[in-house]
Amino acid sequence: MAYKIIAGFLVLLVALAFHLHMDMIVLLNLSFIKFAMNGLLVLSLIPMLNAGMGMNFGLPVGITAGLIGMCIAVNFKLTGLVGLLISALLGGFIALAFSEVYGRILIAVKGREEIASTFIGFSFIPLMNFFWSLVPFSNRQMLYPIGGSGLRPRIGLNPYFTSTLDQLWSIKVGNFVLPFGLLLVYGIIAGLIHYFFKTTSGKSICAVGENDAFAKASGLNVKKIKLLSVRISLVIAAVGIVVYAQSFGFLELYDAPLMMAFPAVSALLIGGASAKKGTIIHAIIGTYLFQSIYLLSVPIANELLLPEISEIVRNIITNGIILYALLISEKGGRYA
Repeated sequence: MAYKIIAGFLVLLVALAFHLHMDMIVLLNLSFIKFAMNGLLVLSLIPMLNAGMGMNFGLPVGITAGLIGMCIAVNFKLTGLVGLLISALLGGFIALAFSEVYGRILIAVKGREEIASTFIGFSFIPLMNFFWSLVPFSNRQMLYPIGGSGLRPRIGLNPYFTSTLDQLWSIKVGNFVLPFGLLLVYGIIAGLIHYFFKTTSGKSICAVGENDAFAKASGLNVKKIKLLSVRISLVIAAVGIVVYAQSFGFLELYDAPLMMAFPAVSALLIGGASAKKGTIIHAIIGTYLFQSIYLLSVPIANELLLPEISEIVRNIITNGIILYALLISEKGGRYA
């Protein structure tokens, strides 16, 4: 399995970190935060994958919905858990609207969903760039200082809901801080997805993903079920970017969401997902491995090499992992 090789590489990085006398408590704290803040974006891929629509490379569509929800909340200066909740709810509703068009396009190109979703994701971002430039928001902290119109590429969330979940019910033992609230939200959503696939609707999605012709002959409405999977995926992605941004501390607009699908897809593949099926366990394993390697690579590169080239080294390592995940050979319907 792919995760065994990646896990071995992670063990090597951890050994190097110990050898270099790095603060492992701080790195462990950050690993949990990175895992949970990126985890929902990985989980959002599962419904569409299990419906036989492949990896959702159009993830930026759902991410953009969440960004719009957060921009509205920030524009009205909503703070704390209220601002976070309103952002997630607005983002979810906007994602549902986007999914009606996005889902129908993917259904129309049956068999080429991954290619179509990639082009949709890449085309949607430039379209949204016009929106960010023209949307009539009034909060001066969001707007360009010169001209007073158009949103900034990066909007700070510090006055609003930065680290709200990270600090919620956090457990501190010495220097170790467990972001319990953040992990709880991730666990609840992961649990809901797991429970959903135990229901009739969830089993119908899996049946369509296994063999849509047989599912149709059995009386299932294949188009309706696939559209349901798109709706769920985009809503989770919208909520996921809200959770991501509150941990990150910034809203990043314009071209920032463009490449966010690739690390999420790679994490799911690394975790052991196949071309047609992914589970919560695959998402958990893959996300933690990928994000931990991403976290450790920079400080280790700083210690072993010149600080100026540490980012280059991290890009080589992380993009190499992505390439490895995307090029894993499929054997017997599973990724080796």
